[in-house]
Amino acid sequence: MKAAWSWWALHAAAVAGAAFSLCVLIPYPHLWSHLPGAPQAYAFAMEHAGPLHILLGAAAALAYGRHALGWRPTLIFFGVSSALSLGMELLGTGTGWPFGAYAYTLGLGPKVLGRVPYSIPLSWFYLGFVSWLLARELVRRHLGRPSAVLEVALGTWLLLAWDLVLDPAMAHPDLPVRFWRWHERGAYIGMPLVNLVGWLVTGAAFMGVARAWIGGGADRAPADRRFLLALYGTNLAFGAVLCASLGLVAPIVLALVAGLLPALSLWWGADVDPQLSALPSAASSRGLSGLQAQEPSSR
Repeated sequence: MKAAWSWWALHAAAVAGAAFSLCVLIPYPHLWSHLPGAPQAYAFAMEHAGPLHILLGAAAALAYGRHALGWRPTLIFFGVSSALSLGMELLGTGTGWPFGAYAYTLGLGPKVLGRVPYSIPLSWFYLGFVSWLLARELVRRHLGRPSAVLEVALGTWLLLAWDLVLDPAMAHPDLPVRFWRWHERGAYIGMPLVNLVGWLVTGAAFMGVARAWIGGGADRAPADRRFLLALYGTNLAFGAVLCASLGLVAPIVLALVAGLLPALSLWWGADVDPQLSALPSAASSRGLSGLQAQEPSSR
């Protein structure tokens, strides 16, 4: 876990730097433009720093997956999530389905086929991975046993909660740097509602395929719930800070209620004992057998 926490620390620092740049440095160049070497540093940052926090977030997720699950399940999730999300993004930027009509601008690194920055599938991977792992812990904690359907459904929901606070900020016309542009207006703070459907479809698709491939076997090591919440919360905070700088309150509230509160429920109450969760059906079977044994013969 030392490697995972180290990568997370670098990721959190890069997220803080990105938020500070978008909220302070870029809108107010008079604060730093007079410093020696500032124009060169600014040009370098604008060209290379955009995808940095995404790369570090993916590294943190990979390091955690290797520790908690092992390389095979982690790489399965990485491959499935990256491939399916890239395919959906290429489809979306080419046809407008399933996210709506949009296009990526500069700032997130070189683009695959000239349309989708290479960092975008990595973003889908690490946020999807941590959302699924959080969902799996929530299901095991409150249900007492694994459930593929609930893991995928809850994981997709947690992933959507992150988008509720990220999308309105990253494409807002008042943000100093817009990372993608919508070609149509919609009901959710200018964003088309179909985008949320696209997120649900994409998240459910790669989580469902990856979960079916990985299975529900035992983990390599116990889950570190603090790390999962730290990685998830860092990215919710990034979107929340950007929304706050733009005066957008509703997305922050929605993301906290839909995403952070369910994640925090990992620490509410006691874990359900996996053996106790199987008792009702077993007890019912034994009770029925006992009644049948005591029933007098009709002859």
